[in-house]
Amino acid sequence: MADKCSEGLLNGAVPGERGKQDKSVKRGNWGNQIEFVLTSVGYAVGLGNVWRFPYLCYRNGGGAFMFPYFIMLVFCGIPLFFMELSFGQFASQGCLGVWRVSPMFKGVGYGMMVVSTYIGIYYNVVICIAFYYFFVSMTRVLPWTYCSNAWNTPDCTGVLDRNVSSRAAFNFTLFNGTQKRTSPSEEYWRRYVLDLSDDIGNLGEVRLPLLGCLGVSWVVVFLCLIKGVKSSGKVVYFTATFPYVVLTILFVRGITLEGALTGIMYYLTPQWDKILDAKVWGDAASQIFYSLGCAWGGLITMASYNKFHNNCYRDSIIISITNCATSVYAGFVIFSILGFMAKHLGVDVSNVADHGPGLAFVAYPEALTLLPISPLWSILFFFMLILLGLGTQFCLLETLVTAIVDEVGNEWIIRKKTFVTLGVAVAGFLLGVPLTTQAGIYWLLLMDNYAASFSLVVISCIMCVAIMYVYGHRNYFKDIEMMLGFPPPLFFQICWRFISPAIIFFILIFTVIQYQPISYNDYIYPTWAISIGFLMALSSVICIPIYAIYKVCCSEGDTLLERFKNATKASKDWGPALAEHRSGRYAPEFSPSTESHLEVQPLQPEKGRSEAAAASPTQGSNGSAHSQDSRL
Repeated sequence: MADKCSEGLLNGAVPGERGKQDKSVKRGNWGNQIEFVLTSVGYAVGLGNVWRFPYLCYRNGGGAFMFPYFIMLVFCGIPLFFMELSFGQFASQGCLGVWRVSPMFKGVGYGMMVVSTYIGIYYNVVICIAFYYFFVSMTRVLPWTYCSNAWNTPDCTGVLDRNVSSRAAFNFTLFNGTQKRTSPSEEYWRRYVLDLSDDIGNLGEVRLPLLGCLGVSWVVVFLCLIKGVKSSGKVVYFTATFPYVVLTILFVRGITLEGALTGIMYYLTPQWDKILDAKVWGDAASQIFYSLGCAWGGLITMASYNKFHNNCYRDSIIISITNCATSVYAGFVIFSILGFMAKHLGVDVSNVADHGPGLAFVAYPEALTLLPISPLWSILFFFMLILLGLGTQFCLLETLVTAIVDEVGNEWIIRKKTFVTLGVAVAGFLLGVPLTTQAGIYWLLLMDNYAASFSLVVISCIMCVAIMYVYGHRNYFKDIEMMLGFPPPLFFQICWRFISPAIIFFILIFTVIQYQPISYNDYIYPTWAISIGFLMALSSVICIPIYAIYKVCCSEGDTLLERFKNATKASKDWGPALAEHRSGRYAPEFSPSTESHLEVQPLQPEKGRSEAAAASPTQGSNGSAHSQDSRL
């Protein structure tokens, strides 16, 4: 008995609760808490930690940017992370099922699904490009090292060409007023890998190598999720940890290079005058918000597979801090190599620094050509990008699959969940095919800038309001105390009610004020393309009012006010998924609505099948159930 009690406490169980099986037989759980933490780290730590944060840091005052960044982490990032984890864990439901808490706001869940769909489509295309670079790096000389290839132009100047030092003066400046020095890595990227067209409307042909890599990427994602969290929970032991091994290898190699210190100082040197700039604070808040994956639905989904009494408060702090520490660490890796490249070319670090695809597929690969055994470093770098991307992609796909399965909810679709996963993966592959055309990069950046930008901020803001002010903060705090054994700390209560919504609103205003039409290098997007971008952004937000109107119209009541109250009131089946956890105000009422949603777990280890028919289902000494899930 002592062993069982100690095991319960280790799992975060409430002291004094005896004999409860904290598992969902029907839905499944993580094998252990390490799987959940690693999956969440893999979800939060993505490509943006490597190709966006270091650039934002040096552009916004170096070390001075760290101050607003960690302020936003404490007052917005960690509280929102904890809110989403506790929300999903308490109800053991995905991003749709949790809105039994206030059915009128179920459109927020649909909005999360739309956002995850958009991100899942283009994110896997970025992974497929990393796969392509990974494969072509398996050679003696990297194909973007020299300018002697068929796709190169007369403007190409490689960093390993002769007399580079004599050309350093014009390497990154205009030449003859019209032409610009282009690197072999840039021409390889634009003229060979993408074979870039001149306009977003000119799709051209499908790039077959990229299409093949896209297929490989989706097959890998599907195989890792073929058994849901049971299989993905095992894969993350590698996909979530090995990127740190690669980062450390690249860091050790980078700091030993000449000029590395210059690059790192450029990254970290604080410019304290910028700390008073509102744009710096806006960038810090936006980076924290988007980096942690708030409002995508993934956090709610991953937490829904936790045991009911898991300490998600502890997990949220660990995962959030790990995510931000990874961003800072990646900055050292990136800028040590870029500093070395700038030293080699005789130019300032700012002339070689870049972000996004420009960093991952142009600037950093070019810097790697300067290293001995450059193919080895290239293979490691792109393998790291693949693993970082896959960790996020796993959760995006699982979010959609879980939402569909939970919404249908019958035994048939639960048994056929693998086929649902396959169907979503095939649909994602087909929708990603246009992004592998010659104009694919234009569409990819359009989706990245509009489909998952201000819509996430709106969704997160409405979620905070719905939970804190419609469902009620006192109710939610009691729910957390029932689940964890203690109420949320006062700091989090204040942040959830006041500070975090205010910061989210600030991010929204900042996003609107700082809005600039999208462009890619020198290409300006046409008005019709930007209109499509806004439609993609609105497509997720519009789900919220449409479903709210529908729910109010379908609710009972003689007046509009009565219908509105009934639409916002928590459903009878809101609460813990397992009947043994439904105590107090969640004590089951023997009605069809509760019978159809609650899962009763086996409690008596010594009963036989015949006795189980009249009482509770039985469970053997090995913990396995002897009967199917029963209903109250």
